[in-house]
Amino acid sequence: MSNRTVLITGCSSGIGRAAAYAFVDEEWRVYATARNPADIQTLGDAGCDIGTIDVRNDEDVQRVVDRIIDEAGRLDAVVNNAGYGQHGPIEDIDADSLERQFDVNVFGPHRLVRAALPHMRERADGTIVNVSSLAGRIAAPGMGPYSASKHAIEGYSDSLRRELDPFGVDVAVVQPGPVETGFRDRVEDELGRLDRTDAYGDLYAFQEDATLLGGESPIAVHPAEVAEAIVEAAVSTDPEPRYVVGRAAQLLAYANYLPDRVTDHLFGAIRRLSS
Repeated sequence: MSNRTVLITGCSSGIGRAAAYAFVDEEWRVYATARNPADIQTLGDAGCDIGTIDVRNDEDVQRVVDRIIDEAGRLDAVVNNAGYGQHGPIEDIDADSLERQFDVNVFGPHRLVRAALPHMRERADGTIVNVSSLAGRIAAPGMGPYSASKHAIEGYSDSLRRELDPFGVDVAVVQPGPVETGFRDRVEDELGRLDRTDAYGDLYAFQEDATLLGGESPIAVHPAEVAEAIVEAAVSTDPEPRYVVGRAAQLLAYANYLPDRVTDHLFGAIRRLSS
């Protein structure tokens, strides 16, 4: 068995769970974490070390990293996967909701990075894998808070990668498009809490259509495909800065290179078709 060790957040389902199984298959020691231990019990049965973590809490994050160093003596990779999507028109998003989105999707990974880096720098080895989204490159209407958080992770990861280059620690971003997961369930929960402005009825209808954006979308990929990219980034001695997952996502990513006004017109057309 390999002595390499990985910490993965958000393992209760979807990408995080698939990544845990994928690392086990590669014979890594896997610390699979989630907020609710009952959600990851089957990962323990599969050979993972399981535990709870609240990425919003500095002390809890430090506790988990300290446990890994005490038990395994090393931390070779951190996979920042925990997150959720706060969708909805920006006018309808209050400041508290926006702050919660960033606390989990941006500040959470930052807490893990700060706790893990001293150990990685000491060994001059390690990889940070930040799970982003195609929304981190293309900001669709009705996804402002989520897109903003993923744009932040993209810029954060670029700076971090360049800062750590002299120390032998790598940083990679994994960018999936729609994935066959329960991600949309949380999106719909968050949408249901908003005080809706009638003027944005078409945006709400678009966001609630899972056949376009969710796990039922024809362009959605299986979580195992995302997990494969995560493992590739972690095992590589020179990982790519970004891994765009899925052919459809790769095609959509090219829209990032279009002039802004062209992209605006494309989204306008999609919005009219969905209304």
